[in-house]
Amino acid sequence: MDERVQWDSSLSFIFAMIGAAVGLGNIWRFSYVLYSNGGGAFFIPYLIAIAIMGVPFLILEYGVGFSFKDSFSNILKKINPKFELIAWILVILVFVVVIYYMVILSWDLVYLFTSFTFGWGNDPATYFVNTVGGSSNLNSAGFLLIPTTIGVVLLWIVLWYISHKSVDKGIGKFSKILIPLLFIIMGFIVIYALTLPGAEIGIKMLLTPNWSMLFDVNIWLAAFAQIIFSLSMGQAIALTYASYLPKNSRLTDNVLIVVASNSAFEIFTAFGVFSILGFMSLNSGMSMGKLITEGTGLIFIVFPMIFNIMGFLGRIIAPLLFLAILFAGITSALGFFEPMLNSFSTKLGMSRKKATTILAVIGCIFSLMLTTGISSYLVGIIDSFVNQFGILLLIGIQCIIFAWFYGLDHILPVLNENGFLKVGTLWKTIIKYVLPIFLIIIWAIGIIKLFRNAQSFELIIDSIIIVSVVVVSFVLTRIKPTN
Repeated sequence: MDERVQWDSSLSFIFAMIGAAVGLGNIWRFSYVLYSNGGGAFFIPYLIAIAIMGVPFLILEYGVGFSFKDSFSNILKKINPKFELIAWILVILVFVVVIYYMVILSWDLVYLFTSFTFGWGNDPATYFVNTVGGSSNLNSAGFLLIPTTIGVVLLWIVLWYISHKSVDKGIGKFSKILIPLLFIIMGFIVIYALTLPGAEIGIKMLLTPNWSMLFDVNIWLAAFAQIIFSLSMGQAIALTYASYLPKNSRLTDNVLIVVASNSAFEIFTAFGVFSILGFMSLNSGMSMGKLITEGTGLIFIVFPMIFNIMGFLGRIIAPLLFLAILFAGITSALGFFEPMLNSFSTKLGMSRKKATTILAVIGCIFSLMLTTGISSYLVGIIDSFVNQFGILLLIGIQCIIFAWFYGLDHILPVLNENGFLKVGTLWKTIIKYVLPIFLIIIWAIGIIKLFRNAQSFELIIDSIIIVSVVVVSFVLTRIKPTN
């Protein structure tokens, strides 16, 4: 057993946490959320969300993980044996995130290789549908998108190779390489983008504040949702990583570093994204409104269109962008994989290498099932359900468990021992009252929207996921741990 292995330095932990936080959403989601929720006015609810939710909850996760120094499933079991089932439901849902996340990374890997020759041609939308991501046409479910299939296998091999090593030699070592490279590459892209003709059009469109939206509850919900998913809150990643920290670690200070790095990255990236969109608008005559989108549409359709217009310079920027996305995605995937790996190996008394191999094979098989002609449709369904229904609810439940059943006073001495930032009554009030209530409200609103718009096929997929997760969680809970 090697779950007791520690990070070789605080720097390894910080880079690993930044890697887990900085992911695809920072690159392709934040700029859209900022633009569509009041522009510059969005920064007010965004910063408030960081202050009253992002920082307090991460401090909680760091404190719990550091105090128990155990797997997430064991921690909840120690608090109350009945809570072990909840722990397994969460880590399995996060494992499901890894499964579809690797498919998205495979799309990016295909585009990375394609970007050297602009193989997507003059119609990137058709290329994405026919070659990489498929469509929502269920008749296309019978065949595999071969480039995506190959990419999935390669990426799972990479994930296995890094994860099967001890945390300091695997995740820690690679995070210290990939995160600086990610920041350097994205820095180059953004600085170059700011020099493009039309960049000011995009930036003005991005930042022009709509102050009236501050009175709209949706902008506040959007800000809190962005922080939840941007920081990978409540997914047992921070808790698991913190369990590997050595004594005398400055927990609260590390939280501030990770949160600041994550926010700086996504805000900085948003300037680059909208500068490039402004360039496209100026050169194509298309309005910004037709270009602005999020997710796969932005990265795999709109951006290739822009690179085509850029010509030679596009052949430089395109590979760098897809390489940056790949680095961000791999470090996040390592974070999503770790809670399940740690809990699984601990429960079964299994070596880290053996547990990694078993889970990687299982994960790869399920990822391959998502590389059919309806790949992007399936990924979208699973992503919405897992995040809006499962993980969001379980974050609120964790607040209740740690605050009301375990007791925050148990971890206060650990949190305040070495860090510059001290926590006390205000922090406890936020964790005990503010966050559970607010998270349940966000969850309820999200569920109403999710099921109101869901098609019958989507409901079938959702049902399969929840039944499978609960059954497997129950089985793992019933297994007697191997000493």
